[in-house]
Amino acid sequence: MKPRGSGSGRGPSRGAPRGTKKHRGGKPASREHDGPRTPRPDKHSLGGSQVEGRQAVRELLIARKRKAFEVLISNDLDKNDIIDDIIELANDQRVPVRYVPRKEIEREARSEAPQGIIATAAGIPEVEIGDILKNATPARKPFFVAIDGVTDPGNLGAILRSCDGAGVDAVVLPRHRAVHITPTAAKSAAGAAEYVPMCIVGGLPTALKQLKDAGVWIIGLHDAADKNIFEMGSLASEPVCLVLGAEGPGLSRLVRERCDLLVSIPMLGALSSLNVSAAAALATYEVVRARTGK
Repeated sequence: MKPRGSGSGRGPSRGAPRGTKKHRGGKPASREHDGPRTPRPDKHSLGGSQVEGRQAVRELLIARKRKAFEVLISNDLDKNDIIDDIIELANDQRVPVRYVPRKEIEREARSEAPQGIIATAAGIPEVEIGDILKNATPARKPFFVAIDGVTDPGNLGAILRSCDGAGVDAVVLPRHRAVHITPTAAKSAAGAAEYVPMCIVGGLPTALKQLKDAGVWIIGLHDAADKNIFEMGSLASEPVCLVLGAEGPGLSRLVRERCDLLVSIPMLGALSSLNVSAAAALATYEVVRARTGK
């Protein structure tokens, strides 16, 4: 097997090759026509090895929770504060920055609008439910969000953004038949994927039982529930896991059976439900409201 990078026949260069551009700080950028470095897949990773979009790339570098390998910037991109931050952060961390034609960005992008910037990085590591539970204290009771059957990466990203804002301790995702961190999910999360711990489980019903056995109340959002989300009462102030289902099918039967309480979101107009990411925002902040009294 050839070592990574051996296919080009070129070793690393100490100086800037003739004709290369330099980014801020005077360090040379690589040649324009090389493709982005693709990290090896990690079976214990949630994905996320390619990050697209300005905010997502900036937060990748700010968080420093995983290694960034390279940043590609379109050479026709106008400078702004976010791009300046990205270049400065990359220089500080010795992450190579390369300026490439926009068509290369578009060719390598896996999201619809990468905003002229792509980074490659180590994958986002999984965390264990047990590790999250160990960090609980009487003053900070665990707050989980579990996702049942959501396959749209944009929805997952928006859910992560709401979970970060609401102070959720971890998001629980099934290993199969569910989306994980794709470039679209990371871009939609606007950097939240760097901060919200994610637990991957073989089966969601089994994971919910584990949480129940640890004293966590399981509250599922279900359109046909008798109670609405504003009637969670004191349960919201206890260790809690909100369970969200995909639009259309909603929560699966086995997941519903694991819930201690099912609640609905009142719909007063013509439509019968909210988008799952909108439901996540409303539900997580209802828990915040109950816990803070605000």
